[in-house]
Amino acid sequence: MLTIEDYYVSLFPNYHPTRVLTLVYQPFAFGLTCFFAYYEATMNTRKRNLAGFALFFLSSFALILLDVGTKGHGGIPAYIGVCIISAFFGTSDALVQGGLVGDLSLMCPEFIQSFLSGLAASGVITSALRLITKAAFENSQNGLRNGAMLFFSVTCMFELACLLLYAFVFPKLPIVKYYRQKAASEGSKTVGSDLAAAGIKTDQDRQVEEDTQKHERLSTKELLMQNIDYALDIFLIYVLTLSIFPGFLSEDTGSHGLGTWYALVLITMYNVLDLIGRYIPLIKCLKLTNRKGLMVAILARFLFIPAFYFTAKYGDQGYMIFLTSFLGLTNGYLTVCVLAEAPNGYKGPEQNALGNVLVVCLLGGIFSGVVLDWMWLIGKGW
Repeated sequence: MLTIEDYYVSLFPNYHPTRVLTLVYQPFAFGLTCFFAYYEATMNTRKRNLAGFALFFLSSFALILLDVGTKGHGGIPAYIGVCIISAFFGTSDALVQGGLVGDLSLMCPEFIQSFLSGLAASGVITSALRLITKAAFENSQNGLRNGAMLFFSVTCMFELACLLLYAFVFPKLPIVKYYRQKAASEGSKTVGSDLAAAGIKTDQDRQVEEDTQKHERLSTKELLMQNIDYALDIFLIYVLTLSIFPGFLSEDTGSHGLGTWYALVLITMYNVLDLIGRYIPLIKCLKLTNRKGLMVAILARFLFIPAFYFTAKYGDQGYMIFLTSFLGLTNGYLTVCVLAEAPNGYKGPEQNALGNVLVVCLLGGIFSGVVLDWMWLIGKGW
């Protein structure tokens, strides 16, 4: 939705859609993720993720139906409809992101890196897709709308593919079955239906009764206290990032030679460098694992705030593109360093719980950053 911000800004020019849609989305994503993290030990992870992917698909399709029903006209009713769908996207995110990060945390760090890189790759693909559809329809009648509808049609296909892959392919991968069986042997209650989907039966309740001491695990509170620095790390990464991206980049960077393409180019550069940053930790000598070093690097990122302020006021578009690229690079790199390192040394059920806790902190940082993003509007008459 944010990648087609140029379409929504043209439909709802007086309602700050890039900021409001994110602000509507985040309470649902954050609030429900907190709820799911609290009950993660007894939650059916398979049903949770399938429900999330299905809701993502239906919400994407609903945006197309809403636009067709309103014939591409703006107004309050259409805006409220888009905001409601944004809330459904937040609910989907709460279901899927915490569920998958928890699920992958009990496997191996490389899976977390791969998943996080996939998140960044989705940003690159959506940005590229939006640039292509905008260029293809730019000079035609209703070109902006037609490009947006083609964009959403392709995203629906991606969401449906995700749903089918998770339902029928992922649980049957040998390495996935191995780690889930290992987690089940360590007392995890969240992988039973996943193993059943792969044709593996477990007698978990009997195993737990036979050896309760073996299956004891740290509580969620104990895990949080042991990893409070990682939790703060991931929170601060996204507070800073979302206080700048995408609202500030979409609305507060002035007028430049790229015109309506400028915000799209900034968002694309952020996404591309975010993806590159998530692959850097695969090079072991470049991966930052020192806990104090991570905190220093994350706190240093707050220098981006004055840098963006003065660049928007006095710099040209080249400096802004460079800063945005560096923001994306550091965001991706530090996210992988924290989320891949934190679960090491814990049993499967504990890794799942810690993964869910860190996603709560991540979404809490996003929500706080989205709220703080509005401070850029101080003194601008809104």
